[in-house]
Amino acid sequence: MALAPPDPGGLLPDRTAPPRGGLATTSCMETLQVGYLHAVAAAAGCSLAQPFPDNGIDWHLSHSSRAHTVDDEVTIKVQLKSTYQVAPHPPGPTFAFTLDNEHLAKLARSPVSVHKILVVMLVPRTQSEWLRASHDRLELRHCCYWINLAGHAATGRHKTTVRIPTARIFDDRALCEIMARVGAGGRP
Repeated sequence: MALAPPDPGGLLPDRTAPPRGGLATTSCMETLQVGYLHAVAAAAGCSLAQPFPDNGIDWHLSHSSRAHTVDDEVTIKVQLKSTYQVAPHPPGPTFAFTLDNEHLAKLARSPVSVHKILVVMLVPRTQSEWLRASHDRLELRHCCYWINLAGHAATGRHKTTVRIPTARIFDDRALCEIMARVGAGGRP
């Protein structure tokens, strides 16, 4: 039995795709970004809690450090969103993302005792492009970006378009930096 040679990128060769389940794509997108959040939190040394009921905030992330000055453990609230309507590697310093004004009001409230961030994941339109596995890695595609919307005003009647900075990639380093700022008494 001959084995297919690996591709130059080190990923396993293409295989015939089995039929995917019938779950709605948007539900699968939510699950994908939760996996991304869990991976980032694990690499940053953060704990996760999911509020029940969620009341418009998906996750609470906590970070313990002796370097924090306001408390030994600080927490932020995270609202997750995902879209395939924005292409990966968006050109320019920002990309547009539209929120219902009700969601924006929750994220824009200021001042707050626990800071909130919005994390937006850009995913490929086709589920078969979401993951790639090899013997040494699992690639999750594409990327999450974050923003603190505290003080942001609603501009539309029912929805508001916000600009998400492409420089704010949500990864373990970014999360540790966010927690360090909050741990020093600042904003994310």
